Parts: sequence; structure tokens; C-alpha cells
Amino acid sequence: MPASRYIVSDVMTHTAIAIGREASYKEIVELMHAWKVSAVPVLEGEGRVVGVVSEADLLPKEEFRREEPHLPDQLDEASKAGGVLAEDLMSSPAVTVHPDATIAEAARIMARRHVKRLPVVNEVGMLEGVVSRSDLLKVFLRPDEELAEEIRQAVLTELAPGLPLDFTVEEGVVTLRGPLHDRALLPLLARAIRAVEGVVDVRMELDGAVSAGA
Repeated sequence: MPASRYIVSDVMTHTAIAIGREASYKEIVELMHAWKVSAVPVLEGEGRVVGVVSEADLLPKEEFRREEPHLPDQLDEASKAGGVLAEDLMSSPAVTVHPDATIAEAARIMARRHVKRLPVVNEVGMLEGVVSRSDLLKVFLRPDEELAEEIRQAVLTELAPGLPLDFTVEEGVVTLRGPLHDRALLPLLARAIRAVEGVVDVRMELDGAVSAGA
């Protein structure tokens, strides 16, 4: 199965908007509005990421403007309602990702931690950029011709050399056709093609598939 060609450093925004611990609430809101971002990393020293301020960290000031928290799980949010500086508002430690992580790894982190953007840091925690959900979707902009070439060279040549298989790629959807007499190859081919960055779906229209021992 071919290794993913795309890693976080291929799609991330290298010029990241960031703030220091002393940035004020209003400064943060203005910065997010001006740059149209939903979160900003908080830095200290020469650029080490110590936290992130997101829209979710800013909203308690409005949510609890007129009423006190009633539920135990609201206490942490309510404590941020009185925050005026980034160090009071930020979520820490920051959820980050390394530049050599795969696109799939970054997507899993975002999904599990319920965040829309990840600071990209090096091995000592220094900021190198930011990757967002929209950045991860850039792989689906790859042309069908480019996908077809990678499938031909990295998948079929490796897993099905010499077999009379044909395929098409249309809007990122791969359709594989032809005779296949070894049923064991079906899941291997499907997984390998799906692993190509930018593939939307895989459809098999193969005939003559029987088990290898038949």
C-alpha cells in the first residue's frame, strides 16, 4: 500500500497569526475578525506555543453576562467570562500537531479534540504554522489525471502487475474494472486506492472474482 504523499507541512499556512499572553480580549476579537480565523495560538519567549484562544473561549463573556452558571460543567466556561487577557482566556496546554504528521493524523486530532485549527509546532514546541480544516481538504483539489497516475504507478503496479485491469477517475471517484480471479486482492486494492490522498470513493466493477483456492 502506498504511503501518503501529503503531510501537514504540505498544506498548512506557514504565516500564522499569533498573540502573546498579554493580548487583551478586544485585541483578540479584532485580530480574529480582521484575519477571519476562529482561533489564535498564544506564544511566549521566542515563539513557543503555550495555549490557544478560540471563539469558544471568548463566548462565555457574552453567555454569562447576565446570569450565573447553574450546572457543574459550566463552571470552567464561566471562569473565562471574567478574563481580559489571553493568559486568562486560553485553553492550555494547546492541542498541536507536528509538520511531518499525515493529513489523516491531523484530521483525527481535530475530530477527537473538537477543534477547527491546530498550531503546527516543531520538536521543541516552537510555532511553524497553522493547519485548519479547510487546509486538510486541499488534497481533494488534486486533478483526476494526477490521481490516476499515482494509482497506476503506486497501486496497480505493486499489487496487480500484469493483470488486465482498467480504471477511471471522475471527480475523485475511482472505478476499477476488469477480470479479477483472486478474491483476496479485492480488499487490498480498495484500501490501497482509498489511501491515495484526494480519492473521494472507490467502486469495484470486477468480474470473475473467485477465491484463490478455487
